[in-house]
Amino acid sequence: MTRIYRIRYIPSETIDLSSDKLLYRDNKYLITQWTPIKPRNDITSGISCAFLEEGWKISAFFGQDNQIIYWYCDVVDVNFVQETDTYYLYDLLTDIKILPDGRVEIIDLDELAIAFEEHLITKEQLIMSLKQSSSLLNLIYTCDIPKYVREIILDHTGIGV
Repeated sequence: MTRIYRIRYIPSETIDLSSDKLLYRDNKYLITQWTPIKPRNDITSGISCAFLEEGWKISAFFGQDNQIIYWYCDVVDVNFVQETDTYYLYDLLTDIKILPDGRVEIIDLDELAIAFEEHLITKEQLIMSLKQSSSLLNLIYTCDIPKYVREIILDHTGIGV
């Protein structure tokens, strides 16, 4: 059975995401469907596409009416252990939120700085986070990311988002 773990530095925690429904995976994408770990009034479910080579996890968050309320992009360092069929998604702290009106919010840069100052992440992880954030922002500013991710999910799972 495939195992998926999300490792966070702030707060320090490892979250087992293995109960998420694995919809598709190959060497480029890991697509899962999920419900929030902790019950929330604003979010009922979501679907995520991890871009394994780029180090992004882009998720559609669904509200009570099953409509997308926003897209949330995590910058991650992915480690796959083939022997145990386990994915470790290390959260590199920088997050990017895309709102329905197209506005883009860059989140948690302060946490990235704190994590580096407090030696929770290495210089290499800091640089990786910045480079992967930059490449994702370049893509966001040059194409319709929600449409792009929807097409990937539809092509690989048959699910329309």
